[in-house]
Amino acid sequence: MAKTLVVLLGPTGVGKTELSLRLARRYATPILSADSRQLYRRLLIGTAAPTPEQMDGIPHYFVGTLDLQQYYSAACYEEEAVGLLSRLFKTHDVVLMSGGSMMYIDAVCKGIDDIPTISDEVRQHTVEKYRAEGLEALWRELERLDPVYYTQVDLKNPKRVIHALEVCYMTGRPYSELRTHRVKERDFQIVKVGLNRNREELFARINGRVEQMIADGLLDEVRSVYGYRDCNALNTVGYKEMFAFLSGEYTFEQAVEKIKRNTRVYAKKQLTWFKKDDTISWFHPDDESSITEYIDSRIARLDNSE
Repeated sequence: MAKTLVVLLGPTGVGKTELSLRLARRYATPILSADSRQLYRRLLIGTAAPTPEQMDGIPHYFVGTLDLQQYYSAACYEEEAVGLLSRLFKTHDVVLMSGGSMMYIDAVCKGIDDIPTISDEVRQHTVEKYRAEGLEALWRELERLDPVYYTQVDLKNPKRVIHALEVCYMTGRPYSELRTHRVKERDFQIVKVGLNRNREELFARINGRVEQMIADGLLDEVRSVYGYRDCNALNTVGYKEMFAFLSGEYTFEQAVEKIKRNTRVYAKKQLTWFKKDDTISWFHPDDESSITEYIDSRIARLDNSE
């Protein structure tokens, strides 16, 4: 039987967790999380990480495995997830990956460029330069070291500008020269299932989930990690807004509304990214019978092609 990775993806709040658990039981598979923030410990509420009760004995990987200060990237995820899959496929014909982190999903399905791991020294130097001189200084440095990527990058995104400079410093070469975008061959088949809802329904679910997070104690969770607020792990929706409340920048009500708005904006970005991938078949999360029929038919077709 062909080995198959089923990828369940979609925007935040669409309903991936609930369906992934049912699919995991149906196909007797563990779940690989493709959520770049659920990787970190102590962020259970704000990342909507599955609870032990939800997991109900289903093995989950890449949930709560990292300390907040640990460096991690899509390249790290690709290496670890592909290695894990090679082991899981020895005992499973189907493995399920579920999440909404676009680059992490692409890292496993397509592979990413072989960018070297950035040393702690280079990372610290670049971050210190950013803090001391500001983003515009990094723009000038990037324009000097890699004028090609300078014209391509979102200059308002400090994370991407910093990463490009780190690669330039680390390799002595322009970052743009190392970005080949070649799709890597995998020794397993990939079936992508996208979940979506109409905008009003999705946004209502997002607003409701934020309110539930508040009721579940998000503010206390944010207070518990306030001392780590400069870590990249916490540069994410939900935590940034609550940090701003705790520092007096927002009222509590303003922070909650900004979490809702910024989560909706992120969901739209996810959908824009995913809609460019014509290998994804889209379904409403409630149409479980059509989803399982599609997966079964794809698995059968792949088996017959072997």
